[in-house]
Amino acid sequence: MIFGLFAILTIYISSISLLIYGFFKVKKYQITDLKPQTSFTIIVPFRNEKENLPILLESFSNLNYPRDLFEVILVDDSSNEKFQVSSFRFQVSIIDNIRISNSPKKDAITTAMQHVKTDWVITTDADCIVLKNWLLAFDNYIQENKVSMLAGAVRYQCKNSFLDHFQQLDLTSLQGATIGSFGLNKGFMCNGANFAYTKSLFEKLNGFGGNEKIASGDDVFLLQKAIEKFPKEVQYLKADEAIVVTKPTENWKSLFYQRVRWAAKTTSYKSTFGKFLGLIVFFGNLSFVFGFFFLLFGIWSYPIFVLFAFFKFAIDYVLLSITNQFLTKNRIKSLLLSSLLYPFFSSTVALYSLFGSYEWKDRQFKK
Repeated sequence: MIFGLFAILTIYISSISLLIYGFFKVKKYQITDLKPQTSFTIIVPFRNEKENLPILLESFSNLNYPRDLFEVILVDDSSNEKFQVSSFRFQVSIIDNIRISNSPKKDAITTAMQHVKTDWVITTDADCIVLKNWLLAFDNYIQENKVSMLAGAVRYQCKNSFLDHFQQLDLTSLQGATIGSFGLNKGFMCNGANFAYTKSLFEKLNGFGGNEKIASGDDVFLLQKAIEKFPKEVQYLKADEAIVVTKPTENWKSLFYQRVRWAAKTTSYKSTFGKFLGLIVFFGNLSFVFGFFFLLFGIWSYPIFVLFAFFKFAIDYVLLSITNQFLTKNRIKSLLLSSLLYPFFSSTVALYSLFGSYEWKDRQFKK
């Protein structure tokens, strides 16, 4: 049993080492002095977000980008109260979501696409804030590279609580894996809160066709379809100015269901690399959980467990550290406690996602 768990750990360490290598292969992008040319439609699906939407729209108002080169479409997915848009210096409209599938967010984007007149669309979430050079970073990169789809980074705006720090560490691990996989030319994951693509590419891919039954995945399934057909036109924008800031969940129950929703789509990945990495990470975390209980029941000695934990945490720390430096420029907080809790949390989420239902926006969804 000891040999088996250490064998899993060896494969885990090798896989994370590859992601670290891939992370450095994706070069950081700096904004140049190019004149903005790209026209964007920002699509924001929302449901009951009257407190968050004004903050997001205010961040759009502060964008350092020509007002005639972007517009905003808010897609209302059956909110309890209608959101009223006040006057802004940019074009913004609200439309109602037309439900045709099991995925409210995919339907919202598909609905908005019927109104898009620009070359590019960029999706984000209602509880986000964008930086002033967000669109400028995307525009400059698009002008300098032949791309049809760009994934961007997301980080949390954390308060000084353990729950927030834990979520930032969790998101940092996902962002590190995302960037690392792009560096290995094996991109399989992205975040819909910061995701851009051309309208023509969306149409060529037949939108979300083939994944309508899965409630989540408006981002990763579209990305994987694009990489399968046009691999050279799908890239990652590793730029400080392009990072989107979002809110962490407010309690552990919401966090658990959110992560279950994210994990539930893994079994439907088209990406073989994505499935393989998901399994390796799952068994790497599960092996730590087994090791912990082996220690409690006297099957493992204390030195063996410490050695096992040290090697796992060491390789995790490297990926987390370099990713966190890119995302936040700050040190990781509550690192030790979060790292001890994370394998238990992650393993539980993964196992539950195979069979359980979850809540999202006051709705119940089944696997």
